[in-house]
Amino acid sequence: MSNAIIISPADDVAVAIEPIAAGEAVDYGPAQAEAFCAREDIPIYHKVAVRDLAAGQKICKYGEHIGEALYDIARGSHVHVHNVGSVREDLDNK
Repeated sequence: MSNAIIISPADDVAVAIEPIAAGEAVDYGPAQAEAFCAREDIPIYHKVAVRDLAAGQKICKYGEHIGEALYDIARGSHVHVHNVGSVREDLDNK
């Protein structure tokens, strides 16, 4: 049974729909490319990286950019304010 959700194939993170303990498999359903384990505890409704993210890389959730990685973030890591920076996008020129 899934313990996380992902909305868009472009998403870099899944959202935990129940607490996920470090070492527990992260399962976000049939769209999942391959199994992986949480590297640390992921609180309910928080994000977990579904792929390795490089420092400075924009992070996509629900098909939209939500910020950029402040540091390298390994797949299975907790993604939150401690490792994601805010980015002001130029919305007037889209």
